[in-house]
Amino acid sequence: MAATLATGGLNPVTGERVVSQLVATRTLAVMATCGMYDGAGEWLLNVGLPAKSGVAGGLIACSPGRFGVAVYSPPLDAEGNSVRGVAALTEMSSRYALHLMHVPVHMTATVTDTVRAARSGREHDPARTAVLDARPIVVIGAQGDLEFTETEQLLAAVERAAEAAPGAIVLDLTAVTAVGAGPATMVEGTLKDLERRGLRVAVAVQQPFLDQVDGPPGRWTATRDEAVAWCEDRLLEDAG
Repeated sequence: MAATLATGGLNPVTGERVVSQLVATRTLAVMATCGMYDGAGEWLLNVGLPAKSGVAGGLIACSPGRFGVAVYSPPLDAEGNSVRGVAALTEMSSRYALHLMHVPVHMTATVTDTVRAARSGREHDPARTAVLDARPIVVIGAQGDLEFTETEQLLAAVERAAEAAPGAIVLDLTAVTAVGAGPATMVEGTLKDLERRGLRVAVAVQQPFLDQVDGPPGRWTATRDEAVAWCEDRLLEDAG
């Protein structure tokens, strides 16, 4: 139901309209102002998401236009809200910058380009070229600050690319200026999933980010060309 309210009254799975847009909007407004009983003011200040608590330990919250989430843990605080549920959603909101009043610094498009048969600047003989033609390398470029919504857009582009079953995927993040802790976890999880699916993965980032990299999946480089070249070498190795 949280997801249905977040999408304006439409069930996000079936597309069925459950309540009108007006009802969904007003319900979210009531949730934001008093859905957490006497803790509503502190909740809106710290979490910033319309929410409704039940005195059995259930709690739903909505990010309008993005998602709904439900948590459940019976131990309650003095206001009748789930202690662990409040703690979990407070952490989630902070980590992924989900507060309704939070506005990203940069309002530009996140995904800048997608190259579906990328090559490095190196020359290859016909046999190697044939191998790379059969397992193309897809490059996806991004820019700006990666917060929750921006990271969702980037990872949606990655998933669309992965559906075409390429040999490798390169994320060109050299124009990315900041990555939050939560979005970094989202990216890492996606890279691990791509590797589990048998894809080679490389990431190009600015040098300050590269200096902080310590053991995430994939190959991390300072330039797009280096990332593509690394993928080419791995694909050629895989082909023997």
